Amino acid sequence: MKKAWAAALLVGAYLATFLIINIIHFRFLPVGVVLYDTVVDAVATGVLFLAIVVALRHRLPLSGLEMTLSVLLGLALAGGYAISVPTVIDRSLSMYILEKLAQRGGAIRQDAFEGIFVNEYMKEHRLVDIRLTEQLESGTIAIRDGCVVLTERGQRIAGITRFYRTNLLPKRRKIMGVYTDDLTDPFRNSAPATYACDPGAAAPAKTK
Repeated sequence: MKKAWAAALLVGAYLATFLIINIIHFRFLPVGVVLYDTVVDAVATGVLFLAIVVALRHRLPLSGLEMTLSVLLGLALAGGYAISVPTVIDRSLSMYILEKLAQRGGAIRQDAFEGIFVNEYMKEHRLVDIRLTEQLESGTIAIRDGCVVLTERGQRIAGITRFYRTNLLPKRRKIMGVYTDDLTDPFRNSAPATYACDPGAAAPAKTK
């Protein structure tokens, strides 16, 4: 029991320290991509705590393996937080709908949402700018003379996600009361493109 309490306190101290570091980072330091920077904070906290447990290894009622596993558990929990809290709030259209409803007094006509997404959501969240920034930071696109080009890494990731979407997403998904497979192939009814770049400029770019 003593070891369990010690491990729990170690994990709790890790998470508290991680949250403090993350809040300070987000409030006062530059952030490139919310998810990546949150993970960096989690890893930095893990390195810090590994150094602390090594320094205190003779005072804690835990073996070296138990202390390491406690820190790794804290790191895993912080990783889950990175994906499920700041990233979801930053990226989620579902969260935007709730916030927009609250902003407009709690009720909006259903037929107004398409216009809201185009005329308000895109501008308020600088959606194009932030998503292009994320892809640039990830090395999946390059921008050349106003042309957004997939890199080799982007091609690989697009192929993987396309395969997953087509084969592993639900084939009978409920959308507004109707079960459909529309989202397994959302491009099936795409209109002809009028915005393609010059084919030479749009060739897959080398990933840096």
